[in-house]
Amino acid sequence: MKTVTLHFPESLNIEEWEISMFLASKLYEDGKLSLGQAADLVGLTKKSFAELLGKYGVSLFNFPSSDLARDVNNA
Repeated sequence: MKTVTLHFPESLNIEEWEISMFLASKLYEDGKLSLGQAADLVGLTKKSFAELLGKYGVSLFNFPSSDLARDVNNA
């Protein structure tokens, strides 16, 4: 696993955990990480991570709308 060090100004007033959650949720949204991988990145269970996704504007149902349209057409 890679380690990244970021330097944020103290005035930002954000916890390291929040930064990890933001990054993990974005990577999940972009399809770079699975739900389990993203949850592990933050140190949460899949259930806990999934419950927090909405706070970061990310849907748990992470698939392109084209997939949904194809599924509807194939139904």
